[in-house]
Amino acid sequence: MNQERWREQLLNNQELFIGEATALRSAVLIPLVQLEGQWRVLFEVRSAMMRSQPGDICFPGGRIDPTDESPLFAALRETHEELGVSPDTVEVLGPLSPYVASPSFVVYPFAGIVDYKEIIRSYNKNEVEEVFTVPLDYLLSHEPYMHPVMVNLSPDSNFPYDKIRNGENYQWRGRTMEEWFFEYGPYTIWGLTARILKHFIEIIRE
Repeated sequence: MNQERWREQLLNNQELFIGEATALRSAVLIPLVQLEGQWRVLFEVRSAMMRSQPGDICFPGGRIDPTDESPLFAALRETHEELGVSPDTVEVLGPLSPYVASPSFVVYPFAGIVDYKEIIRSYNKNEVEEVFTVPLDYLLSHEPYMHPVMVNLSPDSNFPYDKIRNGENYQWRGRTMEEWFFEYGPYTIWGLTARILKHFIEIIRE
């Protein structure tokens, strides 16, 4: 019967969210290292020579290529390219919930344990200006702060206003986006990295 086939398709063929297949998809690794007898989270400072987001603080990661077997494969590949860490030396702890920044952009985060000495010897200085670590205990005991950012919608000049009620007077609904900030010494961690970090800290705190 048709309804049985529909039920099977709905149960087995769902994307994570509508538009996932066509979204710009990226993957990142949250690198955990043991240093000076304590667990720490490692961050990159992007090289000032990078065309995209020079000087930003981030986790290793990047766009998922068509040849990547999975988001995890992409996260480990990018970690190898940026930090010089061999994928087979990473102890992958597991995935976090994907961060859907918009219907056209999603990030798949993973947490894993890496060898700090391997990073210091071989990180890619063309892409990474420096690396630094923050004690996990510090992140667990210091709350980030938030600033709201208003996002307004603006259709392009060819938008078919004649197809919708109220035409050019249609009231588009903007939204408020939360921007979180972590402070540690001279470093400010914010944006997408802070959102993923905040989610990770909430998970392990529980």
